[in-house]
Amino acid sequence: MSAFSIRRATLNDLDTLVAFNAAMAQETEDKTLNEETLQSGIRALLRDEQKGRYWVAEQGGHVAGALMCTTEWSDWRNGAFWWIQSVYVRPEMRRQGVFTALYEHVRSKAQDESGVCGLRLYVERENDSAQSTYEALGMARTAYQMYEIGV
Repeated sequence: MSAFSIRRATLNDLDTLVAFNAAMAQETEDKTLNEETLQSGIRALLRDEQKGRYWVAEQGGHVAGALMCTTEWSDWRNGAFWWIQSVYVRPEMRRQGVFTALYEHVRSKAQDESGVCGLRLYVERENDSAQSTYEALGMARTAYQMYEIGV
């Protein structure tokens, strides 16, 4: 049994999620995000489940961490992958099982929902700690590399 309660994020969590994402971008990529754009993006997702879902882990009435899931249709599998994104755990709460509680909750939800064929995530190449955590939870590195271009 987890020491954390997991729930779907609501608009009441908007400021927390904005702060988490801004901190994560600064920590992982040394990027300063535009707060107005970030707030609008998170608000849009919280209002439209088709865009994705946020879950938060709470302990003692305080949000300790959060993650977002979006979906990608796989024609090869005739199912949807849930992409785990925007993972953030408050620094003082790290290595205490917050991500594991969130991950297990999402995995359980995915297993219960028909049409979900797997969970995926991406991670910075140098983030050895996160990679070890994902592998310890049974996730495996894939053969894919990611490319992108802005439009």
